This record gives sequence, structure tokens and C-alpha cells, in this order.
Amino acid sequence: MDHQPDIQNDQSLTVEQAIANLQGEDLGLRVYAAWWLGRFRVDAPEAIEVLMAALTDEDDRTGVGGYPLRRNAARALGKLGDHRVVPALIQSLDCTDFYVREAAAQSLEKLGEPSGIPQLIELLNNRVAGTLPAPEPPYLVQPFDAILEALGTLGAMDAVPDILPFLDHPVPRIRYAANRAMYQLTPNPEIASEYGDRLAQALSNDDLQLRRAVLADVGAIGYLPAADAIAQTLAENSLKLISLKGLLEKQLQQTTPPNLSAGAIKVMTLMDELL
Repeated sequence: MDHQPDIQNDQSLTVEQAIANLQGEDLGLRVYAAWWLGRFRVDAPEAIEVLMAALTDEDDRTGVGGYPLRRNAARALGKLGDHRVVPALIQSLDCTDFYVREAAAQSLEKLGEPSGIPQLIELLNNRVAGTLPAPEPPYLVQPFDAILEALGTLGAMDAVPDILPFLDHPVPRIRYAANRAMYQLTPNPEIASEYGDRLAQALSNDDLQLRRAVLADVGAIGYLPAADAIAQTLAENSLKLISLKGLLEKQLQQTTPPNLSAGAIKVMTLMDELL
């Protein structure tokens, strides 16, 4: 079982208790158990089964119709690496709850599962009936940033025409997600770099939350020309290090050990300076 030392260091639950709690009647314990199983990457078959069952739970609902247990279950399943959960996650893209759809899209991305692409495209175009918008401003009709990021990571070339309009979306984080996806889906490096450069420039945004989001974006795509901008971003060093780690991993994929590219050496130097 994955990450057993972490589980042993958490004295609040055992795997058996968490699985039992997830099937119990106490809604608070059920929600916590779903989170816990994902947090500690509990990939036992019985854990996966009860988490999948939780995706259709009707007992735990908020006053505005949300499904907190389903949200935690969808997030957890994306961390366990078992592709048997994919059909259930794809079905969750139809859920009325905005945040369940967001969690399902993120988990399909984590699993690298391309079979979810057609439904993600339908969701991007808001063609899934019965879905409710986010319950708070700006009241987005769909979790567009999560969908765009998933389509980019999954290599959804057929989605490019549907992604392009989001480059001009009024919500900045959605524009950034669209640029991230287009960078990943553009085969011409020169054109792709235009999208990467837009993200690098966004690291100087006045809004700290947006700077944090862009740090995650440039790290996810491993955009080396953004290295200096990442190091100079007005944000927590911990987030800058995570972003630079993404760049370093991309550089290491392009070299043969023990050789290091000039880009890898530069990124490691920047990381050392932030420590």
C-alpha cells in the first residue's frame, strides 16, 4: 500500500476505520474519511470501491445543492492511480455540483486518461444539461480552468478550436489556463512560445492569487524561458520552488544522465538561491 509510513504517523485513523467510516451514517466522518483515503494514497481495492460508491451519494448535500462527499471522493480517486475509476469520474462530469465537476476534471487529468476528452469538450462548451453554475462570484457556468488544464495535459488536439475563444475570457485565471493548454497543444515551438511568454508576463500581475496560479501554470508546462521571471515573482519562495521544479523535471526529461543541460543547471542555480 502506498505511503505506509505517512499512514502510521497519522494517529487519528486506520485504513480499516476510514473505510468503515466512509460507509457509516455520520456525514462528517464520511467526508473526512474520503479526504483521508486520498491524502494517504490508500489504493486498497476496498477503499477504491467505497470511494466510487461515494460519487453517487445523495445524503450529504449543502443548502445550495452541493455534494461535499462526492467532491472529496472525486479528488481522492485521482490520486490513487487506478484507471478502473475512470468511467465513474466521467459520469461525475455530469453532476449538478460545480465543484464535483471540477474535481472530476482534475482527477482525469492526474490519471492521464484520454477517454474523458469528449465529455470534457462537451463541458467546455456548456453542452451538458442540468449542471449548475458556481455558487459564488463570478458564477462561472463551468469549471473552465480545470477543464482547459485537463485538455492540455491530455493532449486533446481536437479541442483546440474550442479552447481558442478562452484566450480572451474576461476571467484572468481562465485566460491563463487557455494559454497553458495551447502551449501544450501547439506543435510549432515558435508559436507555442507565444503562449508561454504570455504566462511569463502574467507573473508580474498585481494580484497575488493570480501570480500563484500562473506559477503553477508555468511549472506544469516546464516553460524554461520563464525561469528568471519565476524566481523574481512576488510570491512565496515555496511556490516558486515548486514551479521551478516543474521546469527542472522537463529539462531532465530531455537529457541523458549524468549529463545536465544548460537549462537544468540554470534552474538548479535559481532554486539554490531561493533556499
